[in-house]
Amino acid sequence: MSNLVQRSLTGILFVLVLVGGIVLSPMTFAAVFAAVTGLTVWEFSTIVNRHGGAQVNRFINTVAAVYLFFAFFGYCSNMTGAEAFVPYLLSVIYLLVSELYRQAPDPLRNWAYAFASQVYVALPFGLLNVLAFQPDPAFSIASYVWAYPLAIFVFLWVNDTGAYVCGSLLHRHVPYKLFPRVSPGKSWIGSIGGALFCVGAAFIMSHFFPELPAAAWVGLALVVCVFGTWGDLVESLLKRQFGLKDSGHILPGHGGMLDRFDSTLLAVPAAVLYFYTISAF
Repeated sequence: MSNLVQRSLTGILFVLVLVGGIVLSPMTFAAVFAAVTGLTVWEFSTIVNRHGGAQVNRFINTVAAVYLFFAFFGYCSNMTGAEAFVPYLLSVIYLLVSELYRQAPDPLRNWAYAFASQVYVALPFGLLNVLAFQPDPAFSIASYVWAYPLAIFVFLWVNDTGAYVCGSLLHRHVPYKLFPRVSPGKSWIGSIGGALFCVGAAFIMSHFFPELPAAAWVGLALVVCVFGTWGDLVESLLKRQFGLKDSGHILPGHGGMLDRFDSTLLAVPAAVLYFYTISAF
């Protein structure tokens, strides 16, 4: 019971901070997700150093990731030009050149994990800005449309809920596993149920946010559902490889930052590709 209370309180606070940060203003959005980016990259770097045999510079990795988020924020909001990314490029060069002088036993492993932290973790959070800021011909600064980044998390949460409900109720009748080698608890019936829940949520979103037609909202929901599930499985594979149950303990009852944002790390890039695709037609 105490664990349930702890898990519930953490979950409520987590949702309030995330939703509040997205909805209140662009500045709160930037503050919340810059912090999330830093904490998640630090956690990833800690995991690979402890369990992956790497010697990644956690501080440089984390600072570079947070800066990348702010570079995306400035560029996508039209506050800065593309020159905002130059310092990030310098940090990438530093990560490469520094291994020449560190004399680490396995510099290639350090490179691999350092750049994995940037591509796998930092880049998806930076791409949230592409969803949040939409060009507005009437203004020099792009419009902040909080509905799009919020929708990503709504669909992910609805997908998780639908998958859990349908999987719990129907797994005996349809016992086929989705990826038993990586995540024995996930079933096909749960994934289908999560997708159906997401479609229902998409129609609700189209009612409150008619900027996108209902069909486009449904398409976004299905993209988030599929890639969010893959994101969850990717992190499960990572933890299984390192023999971990949770990625960390920063969120009592919920594990670490990677545990909470694993689905996001694939869903966001996929959503960006989806928006670019539908805007081209």
